[in-house]
Amino acid sequence: METEHGAPLRGLAELAERSAKRTRLVYARTVLKTPGVESDPALRAYFSTKIAREYGDVQILPDVIRAQQGATATPRSKAKDTGASMEMAHVLDTLESERGIGPTAAPSASDGTVSVRAAFAAKPRSESQLESALIGTSDANHAADGQSMLSRALQRKKELARREAQPTPHPQWKLMRVISGHLGWVRCMAVEPNNQWFATGAGDRMIKLWDMASGQLKLSLTGHISTVRGLAISARHPYMFSAGEDKLVKCWDLETNKVVRQYYGHLSGIYALGLHPTLDVVVTAGRDACARVWDIRTKAQVHVLSGHRGTVASVLCQEAEPQVITGSMDATVKLWDLASGRCTNTLTQHKKSVRALALAPHEYTFASGSAGGRNIKRWRCPEGTLLNNMTNEGIVNTLAVNPDGVLFSGTDTGSIRFFDYDTGVPFQSIEDIVQPGSLDAEAGVFCSTFDQTGTRLLTGGADKTIKVYREV
Repeated sequence: METEHGAPLRGLAELAERSAKRTRLVYARTVLKTPGVESDPALRAYFSTKIAREYGDVQILPDVIRAQQGATATPRSKAKDTGASMEMAHVLDTLESERGIGPTAAPSASDGTVSVRAAFAAKPRSESQLESALIGTSDANHAADGQSMLSRALQRKKELARREAQPTPHPQWKLMRVISGHLGWVRCMAVEPNNQWFATGAGDRMIKLWDMASGQLKLSLTGHISTVRGLAISARHPYMFSAGEDKLVKCWDLETNKVVRQYYGHLSGIYALGLHPTLDVVVTAGRDACARVWDIRTKAQVHVLSGHRGTVASVLCQEAEPQVITGSMDATVKLWDLASGRCTNTLTQHKKSVRALALAPHEYTFASGSAGGRNIKRWRCPEGTLLNNMTNEGIVNTLAVNPDGVLFSGTDTGSIRFFDYDTGVPFQSIEDIVQPGSLDAEAGVFCSTFDQTGTRLLTGGADKTIKVYREV
């Protein structure tokens, strides 16, 4: 085969050989034949050190990988190391012959040179020392089995998490007493700070005070013209606060058993009431989709906490930030800054209406309950970080937490469930027993609270009774 000028075409092997020779001549003139490289010991030492530094690590397997592979990989790695060393020696011989250096004796330390071969002849560190430092003496046998350190670390992490998730053992709870006296659904209750008595409010527009020890009725208070939905007893003043669907907030003097102040301003029925533990303010919320902050003494409306798009069904007050927490039928929980009256965070993880909130007395968290899905959630204050989820079948109407880490939840179907608060693991589930003569549909639990010791639980329901539970 010929070209246009009649010259025969050269073979592929001949063309490749010519190209290689030209490339070699170009680089030999510019790099390898640089004047002074062969004669200058400093330049020789520089190039030798650079080669050792850049290519020395790829001669052998890293010690970490060799320790992971164990004894089975040792002969193979040694064979690879021998082959790599022979190949590198051949490259060095070729390089020295092209430079015209030739094999020379090992330079002395006095002339400051470093041999290329000496740089590559360095021995690796002891494998046993590195193996003992990385995986310890007790795990050396596992490394021989070929199990990686990463998988063992993951297994240890899972075992540790499993141990931490073990719930704290709690005693079982048993029904101790059933108290009758209301003529309507029991919608709210509060325990006196000295744990001597407790108060309940119901659909019969009455507020009743009961003796804690005997369960006997001590006093009945009238004044509301609609269902009483919120109660709070002050630990700093001899006052009790009540709120109802009649849009009124009342302050009762417990020494005279009379109303001393009334707070006006809500545009619709009030569904929740919370009393601040250290400030002279009371917070109420209801169907007008906002929470209102009242000054106890002056009856002035300090803030209107607006932002919810539905009925605000629950409200909490605490000393630390956030000082006000609200739960609404729009399926959100809002955290409020009481000083500025602004929302600091909105929690949207619930899928349905939030009807219950409860503060943990033993840690800086709170719980919320809604109507569906994983309907009980635990949050960390002050930012509102979700910690875990719990489930109770039905619409959760009430939550309560005691200092021992027991979370109680009651639903509209009468399902009662006790959880370990820290892990969210349920340890007891029972069904509410309706009062004889009531319908089965009246088994719903609307309100609950623990006494000041945390050993007795009070619940109010649709069968118009108050039930007292205690630890077995």
